Amino acid sequence: MPPTVPFVRRIDHGPHPELLEALRRELPELQVVAHADLTDEQRAATTVAIVDGPSGEQLAALPNLALVQSTWAGVEEIIPAVPDGVAIARMVDPQLAATMAEAGLAWTLFLHRDMPRYARQQQARVWKEHPPVKAAERRIGIVGLGALGRAAARTLVDQGFPVTGWSRSPKVVEGAECVHGAGGLAELLGHSDIVVNLLPRTETTDGLLDAAAFATMPTGASLINFGRGHTVDDAALFDALDSGHLDHAVLDVFDVEPLPSEHRFWSHDAVTVLPHISGPTSTDTAAVIAADNVRRFLADGELPTDALVDRARGY
Repeated sequence: MPPTVPFVRRIDHGPHPELLEALRRELPELQVVAHADLTDEQRAATTVAIVDGPSGEQLAALPNLALVQSTWAGVEEIIPAVPDGVAIARMVDPQLAATMAEAGLAWTLFLHRDMPRYARQQQARVWKEHPPVKAAERRIGIVGLGALGRAAARTLVDQGFPVTGWSRSPKVVEGAECVHGAGGLAELLGHSDIVVNLLPRTETTDGLLDAAAFATMPTGASLINFGRGHTVDDAALFDALDSGHLDHAVLDVFDVEPLPSEHRFWSHDAVTVLPHISGPTSTDTAAVIAADNVRRFLADGELPTDALVDRARGY
């Protein structure tokens, strides 16, 4: 019998037949089985699982698990569910990076070309032209230079924007200014007209963009949050928008998702709400990458070193 590879997804997330079938197509030599359909013998024999948002109870039922391959780029919900000692590989997918970079460009242009102001004018039936700003005169700050942040930075550089990128440790992105550490973040915030957050959620990123951070940003600057909702202090953001210090916020991620219907973000005229769409998993390409990692692991125990999660860092 060929080895079994469970596909694990929390019951409350609902089934994902498209991804399951894509994984089966990419791993025809293996048995890719939904977790609920595993036999006791298959559970005992499992050493690697592909997960799309698992529960700890599901993974604890696989006593010989050695590697979890996630289909998600973010891991803050995955790490607590994976037993200690089990390696975790996040999804590193060039297509995901390209999709996120596209979203970064789209919403940067939305702000750069003053679309929120023209939307307000439309509501008020005001016909008024405003002088455009050249891309070369609009500095973009990318907070987080992982694979997604680097792709976003390169795309914006290609469009003629001056770009500064920040990371915890030194990084290099051709055409962009790169800064790091606490001093580097303050420098980026202080001279960026549009700040794009692409940080993962960790203990050190929760509340990082707070009142002090917003006060550091230039008057009239804007925020795009594609990272995690917990990075932004919502109350501080409201204060910065209400006072006019910040002009607009494009928010794709929130502390609670779906965003509750009574939340003030929905009705705030300086906020654009998106339903977590900036960087969705690409089913077909994610299946190819997950299958390749699983195949190599089962062949000789090789781990996907470019995607391994450091539990201590949280990503």
